[in-house]
Amino acid sequence: MIHHVSIPARDPQHVATVLAELLGGYAGPFVGPIPGAWVVYQEDGCGTGIEVYEDRTALVPDDGTTTFTTRLSEAPQAVAFHALISIKGDRQLIERVGARAGWLTRHCWRGPRGTRLFELYEMWVENRVLLEVATEEMLSGYVSIANGAAQRELLRKSGRPPACGQSTPTE
Repeated sequence: MIHHVSIPARDPQHVATVLAELLGGYAGPFVGPIPGAWVVYQEDGCGTGIEVYEDRTALVPDDGTTTFTTRLSEAPQAVAFHALISIKGDRQLIERVGARAGWLTRHCWRGPRGTRLFELYEMWVENRVLLEVATEEMLSGYVSIANGAAQRELLRKSGRPPACGQSTPTE
């Protein structure tokens, strides 16, 4: 289980507030080592959260006396990060929150080319950081393929070799 992730934002407070509405949870300043950061908690009893850092923040390993240090650098235009989050709300909530924030939000299907294995919404935070958002009703398709056996079968059907050290399941 992933309990929290961090994402960059130009306006951490605004992003955290919007995401708290989407998740039906809490947003507030992050009491932690990152100046200006905000945090969102889903209030699900598992500590599920999103830390929102100012987009010029870089986490850097230090000399071993603390866990890491922070450094400000040039903000990236886009990032190689995304996360799928599920919410208790419905499709209308996703669309309403995305529209009000001015973030590109669109309904999509995912799966190998030509298939529709599961659905979700792409919500582009500040129109540059991807969060995939699913309602509880959308999760069954994702859960059915988010495991080793299903992935090996998809690889077999695609003709691609299995990962290192793994064999293809026998028929």
